[in-house]
Order: sequence, then C-alpha cells, then structure tokens
Amino acid sequence: MDIILIPGLWLDASSWEDVIPSLEAAGHRAHPLTMPGLGEPASASSEVGISDWIDAAVAAVDALPGDVVVVGHSGGGNVAWGVVDARPERVGRVIFVDTAPPPTGSGISEFELVDGVVPFPGWDFFPEEDVHDLDEATRVRTTPLTRSVPARVPTDGITLRDPARYRVPATLLMGGVDQSAFEKMIAQWAEYADEFRAIDDAEVVRIGSGHWPQFSMPERLGELLTASVAR
Repeated sequence: MDIILIPGLWLDASSWEDVIPSLEAAGHRAHPLTMPGLGEPASASSEVGISDWIDAAVAAVDALPGDVVVVGHSGGGNVAWGVVDARPERVGRVIFVDTAPPPTGSGISEFELVDGVVPFPGWDFFPEEDVHDLDEATRVRTTPLTRSVPARVPTDGITLRDPARYRVPATLLMGGVDQSAFEKMIAQWAEYADEFRAIDDAEVVRIGSGHWPQFSMPERLGELLTASVAR
C-alpha cells in the first residue's frame, strides 16, 4: 500500500524517518511530504495557506496509482482530512496521529508571528502532557529539524464539501487517550464531535505517548500504523 505521510506544523518529510522502516518492513511504500512554504521567509510564503498544503497532498495522491492511505500528524490532520474530502474515492483509510478530523471552517491553532512567519516556539512552550516523553537528548536532536510555517497556515479555516468523506474509514492514534476518554473529551467541542460521529467507521487507539510519537516511540507508531492499514 502507498502511504502518504503528512507532518504537523514546523516539521518536514524527515520527521517520519524513524517510522518508515516499520512500514517498509510490512511491505508498504511510504511517501513523506514537505509542505509548501516551510522554512521560507514571509516574502516567499505570505500567500501560502492551508488550501495550498491540501493541494500539495492531493497532488501526491494523484501521482500514485490505486488506493492510498493518508496519515496526518497534529496539524497535518487538517491536511489529511482535506485530502479525503477532495479524493474520497482514492483513500482507503485516513489515520490521524494525536489529532481529530476538523469540521469545516476550523483552523489548526494560533501562534506568535515573528517576521511574518510562525517559528517553532520551542519544546518548553508545550504542556507537559505533550512533551513528557521527549528526553533532553531527543529535544536537542529534533529542534534543528524544525522550520518556520507560513503565517496563514495555522489559522486558515478548512473548506470541506463532499459528504463522501464520512464513508472513508478513519483511525485516530491518540497519544494518551483511549476511545472512551476521547469521546468524553470531544463531546465538549460540539462541531468536532459532530464531524467525528458522522464518520461511518471510526476507531480510536491509544499510543501511550505524548504528542510527537514519531520522535519518542517511532517503532510503536510504525506498528500501530501498519496494524491500522491492515484493518
């Protein structure tokens, strides 16, 4: 199976490097993406928005034959869901890594702009539940992998049009919550709950990690991705 790997904010294709061997060992073909405008100054990236990221991922799908699996980590989940909306007939399964399918109109989040772009805020910016499993060595190793994000990308609302997206099976690989805890959590966000519940076949699987399992436990993430693809 061809697997499209979409990174979250600040990360490029290399962020999947330690996960890919598990996928390849299972016979899959991994296609990690680097999104448009990543690491570029505002002069070159100010017009890049979430729709451009979705278009880039859709182009990756269109370049491959047959069905694909689309994986999105964190903010990359918005991109993955946009791909499913654009090409529901091509996606055999969508997998969200520590994120959930967004409802139409929603963005990723808001972060401080510096010189017209969104720089990586550093590991200390995030709550302990997100980074508790990233030791100092991992933080030092991965910080140089981060790059700035175009200003519009985190806050642009996603546009979803095709209800056929709900017929694509979805797996949510969540860092610290299982299905029961997830359903209680998402019930607090009505539009997100409605979007999730509209999916015909959706499951939640607990990873047992923080927010960046591709760095803290890549082998387990690879195994869970492989198991999800096999369903």
